[in-house]
Amino acid sequence: MTLSMLNLMPALPEIFVLSLACVVLLVEAFSKKAAWAYTLTQWTLVGAGVITLFNADGVKTYAFNGMFVGDLMGDVLKLVIYAAAVVAVAYSRRYLHDRGMFRGEYFALVLFAVLGMMVMVSASHFLTLYLGLELLSLSLYTLVALQRDSAVASEAAMKYFVLGALASGFLLYGMSILYGMTGTLQMGQLIQAVDMTHPGLLAFGLVFVVAGLAFKLGAAPFHMWVPDIYHGAPSAVTLFIGSAPKLAAFAIVMRLLVDGLHPAVGDWQQMLAIMAVLSLAIGNLAAIMQSNLKRMLAYSTIAHMGFLLLGLLTDSYAGYSAAMFYVITYAITSLGAFGMVVYLSRAGFEAERLDDFKGLNAKHPWLAAIMAMLMFSMAGIPPFVGFYAKFVVLQALVGAGWLWLAVAAVVFSLIGAFYYLRVVKVLYFDAPHAADIVPSGGSDVRALLSLNGIGMLLLGLMPQPLLALCAYAIEVSLQ
Repeated sequence: MTLSMLNLMPALPEIFVLSLACVVLLVEAFSKKAAWAYTLTQWTLVGAGVITLFNADGVKTYAFNGMFVGDLMGDVLKLVIYAAAVVAVAYSRRYLHDRGMFRGEYFALVLFAVLGMMVMVSASHFLTLYLGLELLSLSLYTLVALQRDSAVASEAAMKYFVLGALASGFLLYGMSILYGMTGTLQMGQLIQAVDMTHPGLLAFGLVFVVAGLAFKLGAAPFHMWVPDIYHGAPSAVTLFIGSAPKLAAFAIVMRLLVDGLHPAVGDWQQMLAIMAVLSLAIGNLAAIMQSNLKRMLAYSTIAHMGFLLLGLLTDSYAGYSAAMFYVITYAITSLGAFGMVVYLSRAGFEAERLDDFKGLNAKHPWLAAIMAMLMFSMAGIPPFVGFYAKFVVLQALVGAGWLWLAVAAVVFSLIGAFYYLRVVKVLYFDAPHAADIVPSGGSDVRALLSLNGIGMLLLGLMPQPLLALCAYAIEVSLQ
């Protein structure tokens, strides 16, 4: 472990993305060609990935006087964030064109959101964490409201902004209590500075911190924003919100609760257990009643975050690596599911209702097969990766002695399988609409969606390399 007051190398990817995001803002202003901004955005994300790979030596390194940390867990999560952003932007190109949103500010906001996620992933100080969190949040609020002529999108952005501000207030209040108890803003120093002689005050501060983190994850009972924002936002924005930010939220939970507040593990374990059960129950039961696919996937996200919390509360390397594996595979699956909604939408038509997918197999059998693979993976049906992701979380849960939670998770997963299989039933067994569904993307997007769907199968058949990488990253990063 190395410590430097001003070592720019760990933050080189962030500096690169910040610089290019500013360039993207200027490109369209001077060139009037949004296509250049699109291309530059994609190359910026690829370049950030190359720099991150170049820096990934597995050594835990602190920068900016300990406010920023570079480690293997952060590097892996950043690489997945870049990949998710590249795919999300590629899926959205035609959708944005059709709705007049294909503008430089959209791509600049995506890059600033990615930068916020990167800062969150590498934050080792309360101020750095809050800086990244607010940069991400403000970018997402603006993206949701970017379709200015849509009253639904404007309403969703307002709800997101108000509830997000409330959650940020919770988080800040909890941080201030922890600072008052410990006298430090360094998350890595909390583990030595936490005063266990005042457990009541510590638990009081933890309640607010966990509430703020739960909002960012979209876990119950702080889930109220998820269905409205997923439904109200343009599908291209929902696609982005539903994937990469979950990786950053996982990172700050690891940094703050596991790495910093481990002495209070008994307190936050109980909180996470309650939220996990509530998320599984509310998410799966509410999703059954939805006729809108985006709202259904929003409620399923809440249930998936419940599974993620199950891995985190085990207080074991096996559970942490299983949670990391789960959030990565969920982000990839979510990209495909929302990507299909975007791909099948066109100018004047949003393919977001279950009825819009009726009989898709009759006219577009390969697209129906991809959607079915994604639904099977989300439902946790073998041999898709969703099954293995749930299995390793349950295995870690049972190994940590939380048998009743594992049983509850299995029961709610069986309930959740209903609404995923209902989508498959609509695809294959319902009569198709008289009007043909015309995909709006090109052959490149179709190929990318195909890789997305097939990837769920391949990762399910060969999960060990990714799981081993997650386990190794967790082990070396928590030392």
